[in-house]
Amino acid sequence: MTAGKEVRILHRKLELSNLDKILYPESGFSKAHVLDYYRRVSPWLLPHLRLRPLTLKRYPDGVRAGHFFEKNCPKYRPDWMQTARHVAHTDGRAVRYCLVNDLPSLMWVANLASLELHVLQSRSVAPDRPTAVVFDLDPGPPAGLIEAAKVGL
Repeated sequence: MTAGKEVRILHRKLELSNLDKILYPESGFSKAHVLDYYRRVSPWLLPHLRLRPLTLKRYPDGVRAGHFFEKNCPKYRPDWMQTARHVAHTDGRAVRYCLVNDLPSLMWVANLASLELHVLQSRSVAPDRPTAVVFDLDPGPPAGLIEAAKVGL
């Protein structure tokens, strides 16, 4: 694995690590590929993440080695990483979510091998007022792709 590499993204310094680690074995995509992908799609992705508390779905050893969900933004985050505190209605526990509002923040969570980014349907400024709804239509038995597409339309 490669040693850490310090880079400057916009006005922020980031330490990127293990850039040659293969995260997608079937295609040979490494962490460097994932970082480059997030950078390229950031103009379209960031508006959907902005001000939304984020749960990270991390795959530190690649998609074949398992994953874990991380709601609390890691304590070792950079001091410039914004967070939002939200108290869950179910158990009253407070969670300090990461906020990915800019490219440096996106690159930082991508460097953690956060291959899936799950946002709340509300913004951090009004966590009890959803601004979006999502329907997760996974085609599978007994429904097929055509049936899921019809429901989606």
